[in-house]
Amino acid sequence: MKAIKTGDAMSIAKQAFLLILLIGLIVSPVSADELFSFKAGYLKLTPDGDFAVSGGGLEGTKVDMDDDLGFDDSEDFVLDAALQVGPLRLFGGYLPIEFSGDGTLSEDITFNGEVFSAGSEVKSDVDIDIYEAALAWHLINFDDLPTRVQLGPEVSVKYIDASIDMKDRLSGLKVSESISVPVPTIGLRGRVALADFFGVAARAGYLEYDGNSFLDLDAQIEFSPVPLVGLYAGYRYLDIDVEEDDVVIDASFDGPYAGALIRF
Repeated sequence: MKAIKTGDAMSIAKQAFLLILLIGLIVSPVSADELFSFKAGYLKLTPDGDFAVSGGGLEGTKVDMDDDLGFDDSEDFVLDAALQVGPLRLFGGYLPIEFSGDGTLSEDITFNGEVFSAGSEVKSDVDIDIYEAALAWHLINFDDLPTRVQLGPEVSVKYIDASIDMKDRLSGLKVSESISVPVPTIGLRGRVALADFFGVAARAGYLEYDGNSFLDLDAQIEFSPVPLVGLYAGYRYLDIDVEEDDVVIDASFDGPYAGALIRF
């Protein structure tokens, strides 16, 4: 898989978001109903699945994130911002995922052309940064009723920067691999506000191509005891099944999150 530098990925993500913003401003004029929101939260994700990295003419061994490497849960801050322009919702988000673990290998493992022997005490780290830009078009947009309802399609582009490190504590052997790849998804977004201070939102995105797939599910509740600030909590589920060049990933990540929001 051809790597994209982190700086390049961030630049592309920013350009994509600015393009979406420009389209939104052209298609739908700003009105009194315009709403900007910013959210900062804390997310806990549990990993499940395996990965393999080939290299040097050697096929990579599938490594189980839990059983083989003893990965802990990922706990980190997440950020997102959204701009509501008529029926359009423009969204940008940042999701960091960090896993680390220590495990004693029960069998030989080949990773990126190097062999870690059975019985080795291996420390491993996985860092994944996901930058997202999305546009939702609410075909159903009842925002002037006591119960507000929004529902419509959403297109998204996620830029994934990932790095994997494995180190044998005894021999000192350390091997790393990094990849960056853009992943577009198509899905739906919906929101129901039962009152000005309480709402429920959900979004789903999916893409399948050449046997690869990416699924992103997110559901949350929002509570605003005062008009401009509030709290939110939800649950996120990511499922990645990718086989590209020398990298194979078949894993899911899921868990709860909570945080604070401002809107105006």
